[in-house]
Amino acid sequence: MNKFSKYIIGFSGVIIILIYGQSILIPFIFALLLWFTIRVFTTFSQQIPVYGRWIPDQFKKVFTAFFIFGILYFFTQLILSSFNSIIESHHDYDKNITDLVTIINDKFKIDVQSYIKTQYTEISISGLAEMLFDAVSNIISSTLMILIFTVFIFIEELHFDNKLKQYFANSSSNVNNLNKTLNKIEWSVAQYLGIKTISSFITGLISFVVFYFCDLNFAIFWAFLIFILNFIPTIGSLLATLFPVVFSMLQFGDFSNAFIILFVVGSIQVIIGNFIEPKWLGNSMNISPLLSILSLMFWGLIWGTTGMIVSVPFTVVIIIILSEIDSTRPLAILLSEKGNINEKENINEKEST
Repeated sequence: MNKFSKYIIGFSGVIIILIYGQSILIPFIFALLLWFTIRVFTTFSQQIPVYGRWIPDQFKKVFTAFFIFGILYFFTQLILSSFNSIIESHHDYDKNITDLVTIINDKFKIDVQSYIKTQYTEISISGLAEMLFDAVSNIISSTLMILIFTVFIFIEELHFDNKLKQYFANSSSNVNNLNKTLNKIEWSVAQYLGIKTISSFITGLISFVVFYFCDLNFAIFWAFLIFILNFIPTIGSLLATLFPVVFSMLQFGDFSNAFIILFVVGSIQVIIGNFIEPKWLGNSMNISPLLSILSLMFWGLIWGTTGMIVSVPFTVVIIIILSEIDSTRPLAILLSEKGNINEKENINEKEST
Protein backbone atom coordinates (compact mmCIF):
# COMPACT_ATOMS: atom_id res chain seq x y z
CA MET A 1 0.00 0.00 0.00
CA ASN A 2 1.52 3.32 -1.10
CA LYS A 3 1.53 6.57 0.88
CA PHE A 4 -1.33 8.12 -1.13
CA SER A 5 -3.63 5.18 -0.35
CA LYS A 6 -2.82 5.49 3.34
CA TYR A 7 -3.73 9.19 3.23
CA ILE A 8 -7.06 8.41 1.53
CA ILE A 9 -7.91 5.70 4.07
CA GLY A 10 -6.90 7.93 6.96
CA PHE A 11 -8.92 10.89 5.65
CA SER A 12 -11.96 8.67 5.07
CA GLY A 13 -11.66 7.33 8.61
CA VAL A 14 -11.57 10.86 10.03
CA ILE A 15 -14.68 11.84 8.04
CA ILE A 16 -16.57 8.78 9.28
CA ILE A 17 -15.61 9.56 12.90
CA LEU A 18 -16.67 13.21 12.49
CA ILE A 19 -20.06 12.26 11.06
CA TYR A 20 -21.02 9.35 13.28
CA GLY A 21 -19.36 10.71 16.40
CA GLN A 22 -20.87 14.20 16.23
CA SER A 23 -23.27 13.52 19.12
CA ILE A 24 -20.19 13.37 21.35
CA LEU A 25 -17.75 15.56 19.43
CA ILE A 26 -20.03 18.62 19.11
CA PRO A 27 -20.72 18.89 22.88
CA PHE A 28 -16.99 18.35 23.45
CA ILE A 29 -16.15 21.19 21.03
CA PHE A 30 -18.60 23.50 22.83
CA ALA A 31 -17.04 22.45 26.14
CA LEU A 32 -13.60 23.36 24.78
CA LEU A 33 -14.91 26.76 23.67
CA LEU A 34 -16.50 27.29 27.07
CA TRP A 35 -13.28 26.27 28.84
CA PHE A 36 -11.29 28.56 26.53
CA THR A 37 -13.67 31.48 27.14
CA ILE A 38 -13.40 31.05 30.90
CA ARG A 39 -9.59 31.00 30.62
CA VAL A 40 -9.57 34.21 28.55
CA PHE A 41 -11.97 36.02 30.92
CA THR A 42 -9.91 34.88 33.91
CA THR A 43 -6.72 36.20 32.29
CA PHE A 44 -8.29 39.59 31.54
CA SER A 45 -9.67 39.80 35.08
CA GLN A 46 -6.08 39.99 36.36
CA GLN A 47 -6.10 43.65 35.30
CA ILE A 48 -9.09 44.51 37.52
CA PRO A 49 -7.94 46.30 40.71
CA VAL A 50 -8.31 44.33 43.97
CA TYR A 51 -10.23 41.52 42.21
CA GLY A 52 -7.28 40.61 39.99
CA ARG A 53 -4.74 40.71 42.81
CA TRP A 54 -6.50 39.19 45.82
CA ILE A 55 -8.94 36.64 44.38
CA PRO A 56 -7.38 33.20 43.68
CA ASP A 57 -7.48 32.02 40.05
CA GLN A 58 -9.69 29.02 40.85
CA PHE A 59 -12.35 31.30 42.36
CA LYS A 60 -12.09 33.58 39.34
CA LYS A 61 -12.75 30.63 37.03
CA VAL A 62 -15.76 29.55 39.08
CA PHE A 63 -17.16 33.10 39.14
CA THR A 64 -16.58 33.49 35.38
CA ALA A 65 -18.25 30.13 34.72
CA PHE A 66 -21.35 31.13 36.71
CA PHE A 67 -21.43 34.49 34.92
CA ILE A 68 -21.30 32.83 31.49
CA PHE A 69 -23.87 30.21 32.51
CA GLY A 70 -26.15 33.01 33.70
CA ILE A 71 -25.93 34.76 30.33
CA LEU A 72 -26.54 31.49 28.46
CA TYR A 73 -29.51 30.68 30.70
CA PHE A 74 -31.04 34.13 30.11
CA PHE A 75 -30.80 33.88 26.33
CA THR A 76 -31.97 30.25 26.35
CA GLN A 77 -35.12 31.31 28.17
CA LEU A 78 -35.48 34.22 25.74
CA ILE A 79 -35.31 31.88 22.72
CA LEU A 80 -37.77 29.38 24.21
CA SER A 81 -40.26 32.06 25.21
CA SER A 82 -40.00 33.69 21.77
CA PHE A 83 -40.66 30.39 20.03
CA ASN A 84 -43.64 29.74 22.29
CA SER A 85 -45.02 33.20 21.53
CA ILE A 86 -44.60 32.68 17.78
CA ILE A 87 -46.37 29.33 17.96
CA GLU A 88 -49.24 30.74 20.02
CA SER A 89 -49.73 33.84 17.84
CA HIS A 90 -49.14 32.32 14.38
CA HIS A 91 -52.83 32.74 13.48
CA ASP A 92 -52.40 36.51 13.81
CA TYR A 93 -50.21 36.48 10.70
CA ASP A 94 -52.49 34.40 8.45
CA LYS A 95 -54.35 37.44 7.08
CA ASN A 96 -51.05 39.25 6.42
CA ILE A 97 -49.77 36.28 4.45
CA THR A 98 -52.89 36.39 2.29
CA ASP A 99 -52.46 40.15 1.79
CA LEU A 100 -48.81 39.70 0.79
CA VAL A 101 -49.68 37.00 -1.73
CA THR A 102 -52.34 39.30 -3.22
CA ILE A 103 -49.88 42.22 -3.46
CA ILE A 104 -47.28 40.05 -5.19
CA ASN A 105 -49.89 38.69 -7.59
CA ASP A 106 -51.17 42.17 -8.48
CA LYS A 107 -47.89 44.08 -8.71
CA PHE A 108 -45.47 41.48 -10.02
CA LYS A 109 -47.91 39.18 -11.86
CA ILE A 110 -46.51 36.16 -10.03
CA ASP A 111 -49.01 33.47 -9.12
CA VAL A 112 -47.50 32.73 -5.70
CA GLN A 113 -50.49 30.78 -4.48
CA SER A 114 -50.36 28.29 -7.37
CA TYR A 115 -46.62 27.89 -6.95
CA ILE A 116 -47.01 27.18 -3.24
CA LYS A 117 -49.73 24.62 -3.90
CA THR A 118 -47.53 22.94 -6.49
CA GLN A 119 -44.42 22.80 -4.32
CA TYR A 120 -45.92 22.28 -0.89
CA THR A 121 -49.11 20.61 0.26
CA GLU A 122 -49.30 22.83 3.31
CA ILE A 123 -47.30 25.70 4.76
CA SER A 124 -47.64 26.06 8.49
CA ILE A 125 -45.96 28.77 10.49
CA SER A 126 -46.66 26.83 13.65
CA GLY A 127 -45.06 23.73 12.10
CA LEU A 128 -41.95 25.69 11.15
CA ALA A 129 -41.75 27.24 14.60
CA GLU A 130 -42.18 23.84 16.24
CA MET A 131 -39.40 22.44 14.06
CA LEU A 132 -37.08 25.25 15.16
CA PHE A 133 -38.20 24.74 18.75
CA ASP A 134 -37.25 21.04 18.55
CA ALA A 135 -33.82 21.98 17.16
CA VAL A 136 -33.19 24.38 20.03
CA SER A 137 -34.42 21.80 22.52
CA ASN A 138 -31.92 19.29 21.17
CA ILE A 139 -29.14 21.81 21.71
CA ILE A 140 -30.31 22.50 25.26
CA SER A 141 -30.50 18.77 25.99
CA SER A 142 -26.77 18.57 25.26
CA THR A 143 -26.05 21.21 27.92
CA LEU A 144 -25.50 18.62 30.65
CA MET A 145 -22.93 16.79 28.54
CA ILE A 146 -21.18 20.10 27.78
CA LEU A 147 -20.99 20.95 31.48
CA ILE A 148 -19.59 17.50 32.33
CA PHE A 149 -16.94 17.80 29.62
CA THR A 150 -16.01 21.29 30.82
CA VAL A 151 -15.52 20.15 34.41
CA PHE A 152 -13.25 17.29 33.36
CA ILE A 153 -11.26 19.56 31.01
CA PHE A 154 -10.52 21.86 33.95
CA ILE A 155 -9.48 18.85 36.03
CA GLU A 156 -7.21 17.68 33.23
CA GLU A 157 -5.71 21.17 32.93
CA LEU A 158 -4.30 20.92 36.48
CA HIS A 159 -1.90 18.14 35.48
CA PHE A 160 -1.47 18.74 31.75
CA ASP A 161 1.84 20.66 31.99
CA ASN A 162 3.34 18.01 34.23
CA LYS A 163 2.28 15.28 31.78
CA LEU A 164 3.99 17.13 28.93
CA LYS A 165 7.21 17.45 30.91
CA GLN A 166 7.15 13.75 31.76
CA TYR A 167 6.33 12.74 28.19
CA PHE A 168 9.17 14.86 26.75
CA ALA A 169 11.52 14.24 29.66
CA ASN A 170 14.47 13.60 27.34
CA SER A 171 13.86 16.57 25.10
CA SER A 172 13.03 19.97 26.58
CA SER A 173 13.06 21.55 23.11
CA ASN A 174 10.00 19.49 22.13
CA VAL A 175 8.16 20.82 25.16
CA ASN A 176 9.08 24.37 24.21
CA ASN A 177 8.00 23.87 20.60
CA LEU A 178 4.69 22.35 21.67
CA ASN A 179 4.02 25.17 24.13
CA LYS A 180 4.91 27.67 21.41
CA THR A 181 2.40 26.05 19.04
CA LEU A 182 -0.31 25.95 21.70
CA ASN A 183 0.30 29.62 22.50
CA LYS A 184 -0.04 30.54 18.82
CA ILE A 185 -3.30 28.59 18.61
CA GLU A 186 -4.61 30.21 21.79
CA TRP A 187 -3.70 33.70 20.62
CA SER A 188 -5.23 33.25 17.15
CA VAL A 189 -8.48 31.71 18.37
CA ALA A 190 -8.81 34.30 21.15
CA GLN A 191 -8.20 37.09 18.65
CA TYR A 192 -10.84 35.76 16.26
CA LEU A 193 -13.50 34.95 18.87
CA GLY A 194 -12.94 38.21 20.76
CA ILE A 195 -13.20 40.46 17.71
CA LYS A 196 -16.05 38.42 16.24
CA THR A 197 -17.97 38.66 19.52
CA ILE A 198 -17.48 42.43 19.75
CA SER A 199 -18.45 43.08 16.12
CA SER A 200 -21.46 40.73 16.36
CA PHE A 201 -22.58 42.40 19.60
CA ILE A 202 -22.37 45.86 18.04
CA THR A 203 -24.30 44.65 14.98
CA GLY A 204 -26.96 43.03 17.15
CA LEU A 205 -27.28 46.09 19.40
CA ILE A 206 -27.73 48.52 16.51
CA SER A 207 -30.16 46.10 14.86
CA PHE A 208 -32.20 45.96 18.08
CA VAL A 209 -32.55 49.75 18.01
CA VAL A 210 -33.77 49.55 14.39
CA PHE A 211 -36.26 46.77 15.26
CA TYR A 212 -37.50 48.72 18.27
CA PHE A 213 -38.26 51.86 16.27
CA CYS A 214 -39.89 49.76 13.53
CA ASP A 215 -42.08 48.19 16.25
CA LEU A 216 -41.02 44.69 15.20
CA ASN A 217 -42.25 41.95 17.53
CA PHE A 218 -39.61 39.91 19.41
CA ALA A 219 -36.95 42.58 18.74
CA ILE A 220 -34.54 41.18 21.36
CA PHE A 221 -34.86 37.69 19.88
CA TRP A 222 -34.09 38.84 16.32
CA ALA A 223 -31.15 40.93 17.56
CA PHE A 224 -29.77 37.90 19.43
CA LEU A 225 -30.25 35.75 16.31
CA ILE A 226 -28.19 38.30 14.34
CA PHE A 227 -25.49 38.11 17.03
CA ILE A 228 -25.32 34.29 16.75
CA LEU A 229 -25.57 33.99 12.95
CA ASN A 230 -22.81 36.56 12.44
CA PHE A 231 -20.36 33.93 13.69
CA ILE A 232 -21.04 32.03 10.45
CA PRO A 233 -18.66 33.42 7.80
CA THR A 234 -20.03 34.94 4.58
CA ILE A 235 -23.63 33.64 4.60
CA GLY A 236 -24.34 34.24 8.29
CA SER A 237 -24.84 38.00 7.94
CA LEU A 238 -27.14 37.44 4.93
CA LEU A 239 -29.34 34.97 6.83
CA ALA A 240 -29.29 37.20 9.91
CA THR A 241 -30.71 40.06 7.84
CA LEU A 242 -33.31 38.06 5.91
CA PHE A 243 -35.04 36.43 8.91
CA PRO A 244 -36.29 39.69 10.53
CA VAL A 245 -37.09 41.13 7.08
CA VAL A 246 -39.36 38.17 6.25
CA PHE A 247 -40.95 38.29 9.70
CA SER A 248 -41.66 42.02 9.36
CA MET A 249 -43.61 41.27 6.17
CA LEU A 250 -45.62 38.64 8.04
CA GLN A 251 -46.26 40.99 10.95
CA PHE A 252 -47.22 44.15 9.04
CA GLY A 253 -48.56 42.66 5.82
CA ASP A 254 -46.62 45.09 3.59
CA PHE A 255 -43.09 45.84 2.40
CA SER A 256 -42.46 49.30 3.89
CA ASN A 257 -40.94 48.25 7.23
CA ALA A 258 -39.25 45.29 5.56
CA PHE A 259 -37.41 47.64 3.18
CA ILE A 260 -36.34 49.87 6.08
CA ILE A 261 -34.99 46.90 8.04
CA LEU A 262 -33.33 45.44 4.94
CA PHE A 263 -31.62 48.72 4.05
CA VAL A 264 -30.50 49.79 7.54
CA VAL A 265 -29.53 46.37 8.96
CA GLY A 266 -28.02 45.32 5.62
CA SER A 267 -25.91 48.50 5.55
CA ILE A 268 -24.73 47.83 9.10
CA GLN A 269 -23.75 44.29 8.13
CA VAL A 270 -21.81 45.52 5.09
CA ILE A 271 -19.98 48.29 6.96
CA ILE A 272 -19.01 46.19 10.00
CA GLY A 273 -18.44 42.92 8.14
CA ASN A 274 -16.46 44.29 5.19
CA PHE A 275 -14.64 47.31 6.58
CA ILE A 276 -14.46 47.45 10.39
CA GLU A 277 -14.07 43.76 11.26
CA PRO A 278 -11.32 43.01 8.67
CA LYS A 279 -9.40 46.05 9.93
CA TRP A 280 -9.63 44.77 13.52
CA LEU A 281 -8.61 41.25 12.55
CA GLY A 282 -5.77 42.41 10.31
CA ASN A 283 -3.63 39.45 9.26
CA SER A 284 -4.26 37.42 12.41
CA MET A 285 -6.34 34.75 10.62
CA ASN A 286 -4.07 34.34 7.57
CA ILE A 287 -6.59 32.14 5.71
CA SER A 288 -7.05 32.05 1.96
CA PRO A 289 -10.52 33.43 1.03
CA LEU A 290 -11.12 30.38 -1.15
CA LEU A 291 -10.17 28.09 1.73
CA SER A 292 -12.54 30.01 4.02
CA ILE A 293 -15.48 29.26 1.70
CA LEU A 294 -14.47 25.62 1.20
CA SER A 295 -14.03 25.19 4.94
CA LEU A 296 -17.46 26.70 5.56
CA MET A 297 -19.05 24.25 3.10
CA PHE A 298 -17.08 21.25 4.40
CA TRP A 299 -17.82 21.71 8.10
CA GLY A 300 -21.39 22.80 7.34
CA LEU A 301 -21.93 19.58 5.38
CA ILE A 302 -20.61 17.46 8.24
CA TRP A 303 -21.89 19.29 11.35
CA GLY A 304 -24.52 21.69 10.02
CA THR A 305 -24.79 25.10 11.68
CA THR A 306 -22.31 24.15 14.40
CA GLY A 307 -19.75 23.26 11.74
CA MET A 308 -20.24 26.61 10.01
CA ILE A 309 -19.67 28.49 13.26
CA VAL A 310 -16.42 26.66 14.10
CA SER A 311 -15.13 26.43 10.51
CA VAL A 312 -12.76 29.41 10.75
CA PRO A 313 -11.21 28.56 14.17
CA PHE A 314 -10.77 24.93 13.06
CA THR A 315 -9.05 26.01 9.84
CA VAL A 316 -6.76 28.41 11.71
CA VAL A 317 -5.72 25.63 14.11
CA ILE A 318 -5.06 23.22 11.22
CA ILE A 319 -2.88 25.76 9.37
CA ILE A 320 -0.86 26.50 12.52
CA ILE A 321 -0.27 22.79 13.16
CA LEU A 322 0.71 22.18 9.51
CA SER A 323 3.12 25.13 9.62
CA GLU A 324 4.97 23.62 12.61
CA ILE A 325 5.68 20.32 10.82
CA ASP A 326 8.44 20.40 8.23
CA SER A 327 6.80 17.87 5.89
CA THR A 328 3.46 19.75 5.83
CA ARG A 329 4.82 23.30 5.94
CA PRO A 330 4.45 23.78 2.12
CA LEU A 331 0.76 22.85 2.44
CA ALA A 332 0.32 25.46 5.19
CA ILE A 333 1.84 28.06 2.83
CA LEU A 334 -0.68 27.17 0.10
CA LEU A 335 -3.60 27.37 2.55
CA SER A 336 -2.53 30.74 3.98
CA GLU A 337 -3.79 34.08 2.67
CA LYS A 338 -0.56 35.48 1.21
CA GLY A 339 1.88 32.60 1.70
CA ASN A 340 3.56 34.16 4.74
CA ILE A 341 2.96 31.74 7.60
CA ASN A 342 5.57 33.48 9.77
CA GLU A 343 3.49 36.66 9.88
CA LYS A 344 1.34 35.37 12.75
CA GLU A 345 4.46 34.47 14.71
CA ASN A 346 5.84 37.97 14.24
CA ILE A 347 2.56 39.42 15.50
CA ASN A 348 2.71 37.20 18.57
CA GLU A 349 6.23 38.36 19.33
CA LYS A 350 5.13 42.00 19.09
CA GLU A 351 2.20 41.33 21.40
CA SER A 352 4.47 39.72 24.01
CA THR A 353 7.01 42.58 23.93
